[in-house]
Amino acid sequence: MTDTVAPAIAPQAVNDAQHFGTGGAKGKTGFAWAFFEWARNPYYVLIVIYIFAPYFAKEIIGADVRASGILDGLSPEEAQQTLNAKGQSAIAAVTKGAGLVAAFTAPFLGAALDRGGLRKPLLAIFLSIITCMSWMLWYAIPGEGGLGTTTVTIVLMVAYVCYTYSEVTHNSMLTVAGAQKSLPAISGLGLGLGNLAAALLMLSLVLMFTLPAMNQWPFSEPLFGLNTSKFEVQRLAGPLCAIFLAVFSMPFFLFAADGGTKGASWINAFRDGAKGVFKTIREAAHYMEMMKYLLARMLYADAMAAFLALGAVYVSLFLGWGILEMTVYAIFGSIWAFGGGLFGGWLDTKLGPKIALIIEIVVMVASLVLQLSITQETLFFGLVDNVLIWDGIIFQSLSDLVYLGSISIVAVTATASISSSRSMLVHLAPPGRSGEFFGLYAIAGTVTVWIGPMLVEFFTDTFNSQRIGMASIAMLFVIGVAVLTTVKMEKSG
Repeated sequence: MTDTVAPAIAPQAVNDAQHFGTGGAKGKTGFAWAFFEWARNPYYVLIVIYIFAPYFAKEIIGADVRASGILDGLSPEEAQQTLNAKGQSAIAAVTKGAGLVAAFTAPFLGAALDRGGLRKPLLAIFLSIITCMSWMLWYAIPGEGGLGTTTVTIVLMVAYVCYTYSEVTHNSMLTVAGAQKSLPAISGLGLGLGNLAAALLMLSLVLMFTLPAMNQWPFSEPLFGLNTSKFEVQRLAGPLCAIFLAVFSMPFFLFAADGGTKGASWINAFRDGAKGVFKTIREAAHYMEMMKYLLARMLYADAMAAFLALGAVYVSLFLGWGILEMTVYAIFGSIWAFGGGLFGGWLDTKLGPKIALIIEIVVMVASLVLQLSITQETLFFGLVDNVLIWDGIIFQSLSDLVYLGSISIVAVTATASISSSRSMLVHLAPPGRSGEFFGLYAIAGTVTVWIGPMLVEFFTDTFNSQRIGMASIAMLFVIGVAVLTTVKMEKSG
């Protein structure tokens, strides 16, 4: 067996043809599976990372904090520090709460997917909930004019959990999306398309609303009468993602291979699936390499999540980037992430998912070190003075441009690592149980999601340094890679 995305064959396994589809990334079923990411990924990029989450933390939580009176008597610096801490804590609470729910339920969903009926109807339910929750974000207004903070928090948590469920369901259908040898390319194409879609949506927001409001270009004012002073651009991201998801998920439902069993009982599937999960845990010794891999993923995925989510906050505060810089930053990263999905699929095919993962994580750590070497005054830990490069609207200094360039490396390797992680899971999963192990895979990506932010908060507060706080993420990366190197992969015979 080659070191590709093929599951490790158990003695009782039936023929591989029963577990894989036909065709490649350009085939009808393969492309339909990949195109699903085009529809869904913008929600994560726009809402969870770059646009709505920072808005929620800064403006909605900020309004609550100001109204509470706890800032009274504080200096401007102390007040801002308190506002930032409260905002970050609120986002961490959402992530932690949703992650815990997903952690305790996703494995049972994954196990049921291996035993149940058609998967598309179940996936449609998850997507419908995400769509409704996303639409409701338009009414998330600071103060008393819109949805209350608690309601917005619940909306975000429900959407986050359903997003995880949709990911488990979609991933469980990868093996039937195409031929065994084509699965890395299909997985990589999906991630690439997802990030490209997110980049295009954010570019639209910039051109139609942000730039007209700031610079009267390319229009004299924002389109459709949108009022940027009421944060309508940030709020619009919710309905925009909802419409995008509803419309562009249609090709998947029309053309993707389901992989489920028509007429099978979902009640029996969940009951038997629950038994299967507990059996899998009891039999963990028989899947030691899988367990080691999932532990490794738990560590490096948590590090990557913190790196990507808190990186936007870090650069905004540390380098003083404003809304336009942050939007361009997100678009730039998403464009490069498109290439990352394709690169991940190519690297998997050439080197195998394990070696590909190690390379991708090591490069991410190097990129983190590069970013931490940059300040508003110097670069490379003081070796090079920062200078003004041009008198443009944004990214005027050498520090700005070098940091922006480093984002391309992070985007490529982070996206590639997701593709490689999926491929390695399929490679290690026993035949016929990929959905079950994708449930455990989801746990490994969510159950410890709080560790990264906790480390950043602790080291930032202890040393009163944003740079040291962000540097703590490297510890998770290093430990994750160390565990990953111990995972044994079957070689071609």
